[in-house]
Amino acid sequence: MSEEIEKKEGEKKKKRLTKAELEALLIENFTSLQKVLTNLSIKFEQLSEQISKLLQLFEIAAKDFVEKHESYDKELAEKIDKLLEQNKIIAKGLTTIMEEKLKESYGGGMSAGTIGSGTGNERLLPRM
Repeated sequence: MSEEIEKKEGEKKKKRLTKAELEALLIENFTSLQKVLTNLSIKFEQLSEQISKLLQLFEIAAKDFVEKHESYDKELAEKIDKLLEQNKIIAKGLTTIMEEKLKESYGGGMSAGTIGSGTGNERLLPRM
């Protein structure tokens, strides 16, 4: 058993590098790192150029769209306004229906626009 321990201790001991070998390894690693960083810099530059071209393309497309679809913007705005008005009407109707249902379920003892048990902890329903 003591032989096994000695073998393990021997395996754990690693060969020590000389100062020259260590310097050579450090120089090699540093050189490799510089190559990688240079490559990365080149790739970032290419990516930046491609993004610039893409932004120019979007800008041209946006200008072209605006020139061709000026009347479309007005129509779209009108449709959105109509939808907003319809949404307000629907919200008011739902609020009214809910208030009526609450009045029925709580037996008319509550004022319109409140929810609760009549203990003073009522909260107001949203009004449109």
